[in-house]
Amino acid sequence: MSDNYDWVEEVPIPSKWVSAEMVRELRDTFVVRDEDLYMMTYPKSGTNWLVEIVCLIHSKGDPTWIKTLSIDKRVPWIEIGECSRELKNKEDPRLITSHLPVQLFPKSFFCSKAKMIYLLRNPRDALVSGYYFLCALNYIKKSESLEGFFKDFIQGNGIVGDWKDHFTVAQAEEFDKIFEEKMADFPKELFPWE
Repeated sequence: MSDNYDWVEEVPIPSKWVSAEMVRELRDTFVVRDEDLYMMTYPKSGTNWLVEIVCLIHSKGDPTWIKTLSIDKRVPWIEIGECSRELKNKEDPRLITSHLPVQLFPKSFFCSKAKMIYLLRNPRDALVSGYYFLCALNYIKKSESLEGFFKDFIQGNGIVGDWKDHFTVAQAEEFDKIFEEKMADFPKELFPWE
């Protein structure tokens, strides 16, 4: 999984639009405003669906804004360089999207009053959707098979690192417990906790 990725604190970041240097700078220097609203997801977990709903709520149901401005202009990705720079001049409230795990998210968020909506999707669905999405792209290294993609995913080498790194420690432990119970009938060698 090293081709077309930069690594930041053991998290793979697709280098097509995002660099390790940009992510570190964002984490350490980006100024989060109290009026900001962040929409966070692991890749292929319903990000665009969430953005469109929030944009409709923001515009009080009037679709004019949505029809006249592209999604990346309405709700830029904080980790994409040009979008991040544009955010500095955007008026409040800023609607912002990200796939960054918590350890790479701007430190200033944690001492602000900004709001965050975190959308979670069943990991099996995110895995399958992610696999077919990446198969359609020509700028990122693809797994040879769904099984190979699954192995990367289960070992924590997903599109932006481990799916469970997007959880708190308590949530990750609870997920592991439930996952082990539900997968008890599968071959033991498939899972890393053995």
